[in-house]
Amino acid sequence: MSQGTIVKVSGPLVIAEGMRDTNMFDVVRVSEHRLIGEIIEMHGDRASIQVYEETAGLGPGEPVISTGAPLSVELGPGLIETMFDGIQRPLEAMREKVGNNITRGVEVTALDRQKKWKFEPTVTKGTKVIAGDIIGKVQETVVVEHRIMVPYGVEGTIEEIYAGEFTVEDTVAVVKKDNGEKVNLQMMQKWPVRKGRPYKEKLPPSMPLVTGQRVIDTLFPIAKGGVAAVPGPFGSGKTVVQHQLAKWADADIVVYIGCGERGNEMTDVLMEFPELKDPRTGESLMKRTVLIANTSDMPVAAREASIYTGITIAEYFRDMGYSVALMADSTSRWAEALREMSGRLEEMPGEEGYPAYLSSRLAQFYERAGRVISLGANGREGALTAIGAVSPPGGDISEPVTQATLRIVKVFWGLDASLAYRRHFPAINWLLSYSLYLDRLGEWINSNVAKDWSALRSDMMKILQEEAELEEIVRLVGVDALSSGDRLTLEAAKSIREDYLHQNAFHDVDTYTSLHKQYKMLQLIMAFYYKGKQAIEAGVDIKSLFDMPVRERIGRAKYTPEEQVDAVFAEIENALTAQINELVSKEVE
Repeated sequence: MSQGTIVKVSGPLVIAEGMRDTNMFDVVRVSEHRLIGEIIEMHGDRASIQVYEETAGLGPGEPVISTGAPLSVELGPGLIETMFDGIQRPLEAMREKVGNNITRGVEVTALDRQKKWKFEPTVTKGTKVIAGDIIGKVQETVVVEHRIMVPYGVEGTIEEIYAGEFTVEDTVAVVKKDNGEKVNLQMMQKWPVRKGRPYKEKLPPSMPLVTGQRVIDTLFPIAKGGVAAVPGPFGSGKTVVQHQLAKWADADIVVYIGCGERGNEMTDVLMEFPELKDPRTGESLMKRTVLIANTSDMPVAAREASIYTGITIAEYFRDMGYSVALMADSTSRWAEALREMSGRLEEMPGEEGYPAYLSSRLAQFYERAGRVISLGANGREGALTAIGAVSPPGGDISEPVTQATLRIVKVFWGLDASLAYRRHFPAINWLLSYSLYLDRLGEWINSNVAKDWSALRSDMMKILQEEAELEEIVRLVGVDALSSGDRLTLEAAKSIREDYLHQNAFHDVDTYTSLHKQYKMLQLIMAFYYKGKQAIEAGVDIKSLFDMPVRERIGRAKYTPEEQVDAVFAEIENALTAQINELVSKEVE
C-alpha cells in the first residue's frame, strides 16, 4: 500500500503528494479519520482525491493511504430491500453503529457478513463452467431468486460444491482451472463501479416496457433496455412520474437512486414502497427494490459515485436474466457535483461552468442500459432500462445537462409546469415529447394487443395537434365561429386529455392501466369522434351530440376494474351507437 501526505484541502477535494505508485480511480483512506476518497487526477507524484465524506478539520501533513483497488461494489445476497448511501454503505447498519447522524470515517461492509443464506446448487461436481454460468441459487426475498454466477475471468471444472446455509464470504464451490489452479467461489463478488459489466451480445430494443401510464404506453413508449429522460421544472411531477414507473413498470427488479434529492422525497419513497402492494406478486414492492439514497445534505462528491453504484447493481441483476428498471432522480444534481469538483480542480469550464466532459460522462452512464444476452454457456436474456430525471434550473430545457441528455436518450417525456398547475397529471406535454422507439414497438403492440393500435394512436395525436392550431382561432373569434367539424375535434381532444391522458396516481383503479384496457379506452373515445363525424354529415345538431347521456359514461370508463373492462366497454359502445343512431333518425324524420 502506498502512503502519501495531504498538501491542500479544498472542500471535498484533497491534494496529496507522495502518491506516485497509485493509479487513477484508486480508493484511498484520508487522515486518521479514514475518510473514503477516490483519486480523480494525477500530476507527477501528486494525486487529486475526491472525498466522499465531510472534510472539515483536515489539514496538511495528514496521511493518505491507498487501498490499491478501484471504487467497487459488493454484489451478492442482501442487496434487495436494503437502502445504501452513494458508496454502498447500508444506512440501517450505520444507524445501528453510530446513531441517526452519519459520522465521518464509519466503516461498515455493504453486505452483512454474519447473515446466513440457504444456498442450493444448480450444477454438480465435474461440471465444466465459464464466467457467467449459474452455479446455485438463494431465495433472497419471497419474489426474488438470487442466482449465484461464476465471476468474470474464472473458467474450469467444478471440483467441490456445497449445499446448506452460508455467509456471503464462505466458500460454496471450488473450481479447478485448466492449469490446475484452484479457485474458491463465494456467493459475493466485487465489481468496479466505473466499468460496465460484460455481456455476450446486445439485442435490439423491440419489446415495450409496459408502465401502466397511458400517456407513456400509448403516445411515448419506452423499450425494455431503452433510455428515457424526464426533464421538468420544480413542481411539475418528475418524482411522482418516477415513483409511478418504479411501482408499475413491467420490471422484475427496481433500482431507485435518489441522487442529491431532498431528504423528505427519499422519506416518501421509504414510507410508500414497503406499504405498496406489488401488482405482479401481491407482496410489498420493497421485496424487489434496491434503494440508493444520496440526499442533498450528504457530501457532494458521493453524488458522483451514487449513479455508478446504482447502475452496477442493476447490471448484476440484468446478468441473472432479470428485467431491471433503474430510476435516477436526478442527473442534474449529479452534473452539479461534477461541476463543483471540476471547479475545484481548476479545469477549463465549458458551457455554464459544467466541465467539457459532461456529455461523455452522461453517455457513459446511459450507454450501460440495454437488452442483452449475458455471459455463460446458456446465456440468459436480461434488460436494463434507465430512466433519468433532469431538473433544469427555471425549467429551461436549453441548458447543457438537458441538451446533453437529449442527444443520448431516445425517449423524451417533457414535463410542463402549466399542465401541473392545471392539476393535469402526469404533466407530460404531448406536443413536446417524443419516442424514437415508436415504429419498432408499434409492430409489437399491433401483433400482441390489437392490429389497429398504431392507426388509433395516429388519429389521436392528429386530433391533439389540430386542437393546438384551433385554440389560436378560438382565442381570437370564439368557439361559436368554428364549423361543427372543428368543434367536434375540440370536444374529442378535451375527452382525450381529461378522460385518457389525465391519470390519477392515488386512485386504486386508475393508477395502473393494462395495454388491453388502454386499447379499449382509446377505441371508445375514437368511436365517439368517428361516429360523431358521420352524425354531423347527416345533419345532427352539434349541441345535441355533446349532450348525449353516454358522454358521462365514456368519461368515467377509466375507473372500470380490469376484470370488467370487456363487458362494461362493450355496453358503453352499444349505448353510444344507439344514442347517435337515434339522433340521426330524428334528423332524417
